[in-house]
Amino acid sequence: MYCLRISLYVLMSTENLEGMANCTIAMSSGQLEPSENGETELWLTIRKEASDCVSHESLLTKHLNALVLAHTSLEHALSFILASKLASIALDADVLYKLFVDVMQSSAKVREGIYADLRAVKERDPACTCYCHCVLNFKGFQACQVYRIAHCLWNQDKKAVAYVLQSRMSEVFGVDIHPAARIGKGVLFDHAAGVVIGETAVVGDNVAILHGVTLGGTGKHGGDRHPKIGAGVLIGAGASIIGNITVGDGAKIGAGALVLMEVPPRTTAVGCPARLVGGRNNPTKLTEPPIETMDHLSYVADWCDYVI
Repeated sequence: MYCLRISLYVLMSTENLEGMANCTIAMSSGQLEPSENGETELWLTIRKEASDCVSHESLLTKHLNALVLAHTSLEHALSFILASKLASIALDADVLYKLFVDVMQSSAKVREGIYADLRAVKERDPACTCYCHCVLNFKGFQACQVYRIAHCLWNQDKKAVAYVLQSRMSEVFGVDIHPAARIGKGVLFDHAAGVVIGETAVVGDNVAILHGVTLGGTGKHGGDRHPKIGAGVLIGAGASIIGNITVGDGAKIGAGALVLMEVPPRTTAVGCPARLVGGRNNPTKLTEPPIETMDHLSYVADWCDYVI
């Protein structure tokens, strides 16, 4: 039985991938064009990056043709990539592809989030060498776009489908975001593994979240029970922010912090349980937006006498 399952998955990832690509070419022709505001230019940049890669790495010709060059827009390419990753024996890749394209075509908010997230990753993550690399290989970016689709479906009262996408996202990417959570645009999930975001959580625009972060509730109480993260916040790896508390705009949460109380804007919270650098009565104010510097160490000298 195990060998049979492996064989079925191999067939899905090779022969069916080619068939899906051919179907995609036929469907995408002339139906969905990239929107304005530089989106067309960004898509052309991605295609050029893919073409340049093919010219240097012939091994990736088939891969890049199927995932990027066969498509007429980023929306179509991304729908194809996500569908091929989330498909299973019980979830048909073509059906998922059509669903994803339909959502992206009908929701300007979803499309705006996609392009803003893509730019955010390229600008803030030094490991992102090009846009094409992000679209193809960054599971944090991919998982965030699955969330955006699921959130759109949730708001259309298609909750069963949204839950299935949440489950598959968790299985495939190791990222668990409830489709009812509200997440702004320009979001960077760096590495992303182990990120958990609860149902009533709110995340503002231009937020950077590293791996292992939890935005969770407390106990088994229902209602509004998850954190509210302001715009421009940086949350370090392994941090847990618990309960219906607010992290103010431009704040920084240190790696491994356990945050249980409100964090004022432009301050830094570190430790377990977390406390403010400089103290609660007169906390040290950040002079630079943390998402621009992506700095995780500058607070150490002000916080403790840590030495090696």
